[in-house]
Amino acid sequence: MARGWESKSVEMQMEDRRSATIPEGGNTHAGAAREREVEVLELSRKHLLQELATSVNPRVRALKQRALDHVEARLAAARALA
Repeated sequence: MARGWESKSVEMQMEDRRSATIPEGGNTHAGAAREREVEVLELSRKHLLQELATSVNPRVRALKQRALDHVEARLAAARALA
């Protein structure tokens, strides 16, 4: 039976938690934010491509194409920073 902080199991869990908070491979908060931004932009791009493929109205297609161009430009810039 574990007795709080004196237990080997608890000590091992605390050590695991400490080591998990240390970024591996130099991954910083800014790097993680950039990765999330790239993921969001990729999802937006995928969504816009699906909407563009199903759009019939020329005005809607033009609007979706402009949005897609904007997302692709931001995605290229975010990937260049990474």
